[in-house]
Amino acid sequence: MKPKMRMVGVVGAAFVAGTVLGPVVMPPVVSAFAQEAGNRAETYRLLNLFGDIFERVRAEYVEPVNDREVIESAINGMLQGLDPHSSYMNARSFRDMQVQTRGEFGGLGIEVSQEGGYVKVISPIDDTPAAKAGVKPGDLITHLNGNSVQGLTLQEAVEQMRGERGSSIKLTIRRPGTESPIELSLTRDVIRPQVARFRMEGEDVGYVRLSSFNEQTEGALRRAVSTLRQQAGNNLKGIILDLRNNPGGLLDQAVQVSDDFLERGEIVSTRARRADDAQRWNAKPGDIADGLRVIVLINGGSASASEIVAGALQDHRRAVVLGTKSFGKGSVQTVMPIPGNGAIRLTTARYYTPSGRSIQATGITPDIEVLATREEGNAPLRDREADLRRALRNDNGTNGSTEAPPLPPLNLPAGVQDKVSRLPPEGAPAFDPTKPETDFQLQQAAGLLRAWSTADPQRRAAR
Repeated sequence: MKPKMRMVGVVGAAFVAGTVLGPVVMPPVVSAFAQEAGNRAETYRLLNLFGDIFERVRAEYVEPVNDREVIESAINGMLQGLDPHSSYMNARSFRDMQVQTRGEFGGLGIEVSQEGGYVKVISPIDDTPAAKAGVKPGDLITHLNGNSVQGLTLQEAVEQMRGERGSSIKLTIRRPGTESPIELSLTRDVIRPQVARFRMEGEDVGYVRLSSFNEQTEGALRRAVSTLRQQAGNNLKGIILDLRNNPGGLLDQAVQVSDDFLERGEIVSTRARRADDAQRWNAKPGDIADGLRVIVLINGGSASASEIVAGALQDHRRAVVLGTKSFGKGSVQTVMPIPGNGAIRLTTARYYTPSGRSIQATGITPDIEVLATREEGNAPLRDREADLRRALRNDNGTNGSTEAPPLPPLNLPAGVQDKVSRLPPEGAPAFDPTKPETDFQLQQAAGLLRAWSTADPQRRAAR
């Protein structure tokens, strides 16, 4: 009853102001209340329109319709009409999402969005059926088991790709640069992504790859760094944090991962529609790497939470960011449960790096650009957030400022950056995930760490 009581109070105030006070004392208030009342009346007319169309569909559609399915489709259409990341989840989808954020879910292992009616792959998750079958970022899934995905909502398409372990599904994929459709048959599995993989690169460089940001990520990172430091002892020159093709995940995990490397200062802030809803997260003392040099690897598949981490460490000059420009998803989605009816995922804020940069639709630009292949230099840029329909605009340059503040200088020792090559040499072997020596970006990062350590052996983190 509270919303109804609140509405009656406003109407009452409008009546008093308009008939008694308005003509003599406060004509602007009369105008404002009249406009508000007019807007409210228009809203009621539109809701009546929805009810009329719903009744017409129920009565005259060629086949009987399910009321819940029709209304849920309308709700989802309303949310997806806002931006690419807002959506409705029915009770089953909401349960699946909760399981996924805990780090275990059933399906193929793909982070997806929707574009032009097709399902677009943002990134496959490491060691899942999708990754093993060769699904790549930027692929467009056009058919599921021979049926077109056109006309399906993103949630409906995702539900079709989920299923029991051992069941199979056929994907038809349209890949940029490939003329013919690609047919892939995948067997579903229980997806338990190992969010942190780590190893020593040689005897002196630690390598940690984070594949996503779920509830397990920060704890897994801490264990990885601790193990690497024990393995290397005093030989450890630095850590490479690989966030390439990491599609993101939980905001609080991105904050904690950033905090793990920072001693102080802002990590990220969010700004919502109302100024009072703005939030800011700051680092607490304690660096799990104890001042070791850090290089962050990113590419066009690094999105959302990955960009928060890369932006925070870049702005504080705690890490050198190497690779190619990131995806550019700088918005925050809040999941709002609807008791008995699933939940809505609603874009509620933009996030900003410590220097005040919004990376929405722009992405994180690496400090040092290194391409994965020579062909990448001539190929068109892979699609990013800015290419999605109804993507939020970037608001750098609003609120009286002209542009985002510049970053502090990189301050690498003289000549060190010159040792990094932007392109692989002619005839370089094709990348093989099982052979780290074929990963050009990784090898350039490791070489940079070693050159940096040689040129500045006494360097310590600022305290």
